[in-house]
Amino acid sequence: MKKILSILLLAIALVTFSFGTFGRSALASDESSNGATIFSANCASCHIGGINVIIAEKNLKMEALQKYLQNFNSDSLEAIIAQVQHGKNAMPAFKDKLTAQQISDVATYVLQKAQQGW
Repeated sequence: MKKILSILLLAIALVTFSFGTFGRSALASDESSNGATIFSANCASCHIGGINVIIAEKNLKMEALQKYLQNFNSDSLEAIIAQVQHGKNAMPAFKDKLTAQQISDVATYVLQKAQQGW
């Protein structure tokens, strides 16, 4: 009986873990997909492919994000969110144009693309 109970508990744990992992992967994929859509609609005119058509050195590559975004090395995602919300110099602020969720999604997308090297 103990052996059957152990097998049953193991099966439940595996199923729970599998569905939990699948759900998180689907959620991350949704954020990335939403971020890509938001990026295309709002950011790509200046930053297509991670470049910057206005100020070339302030692109979206990892090295530039580390150099130009305040607190990037301590909290990369929050640093990108702050930049999108408030803008700076030639970049407009998007806090009144995009929702907090949209800003988070596009920031997640930008960080993922920077980590992949655009």
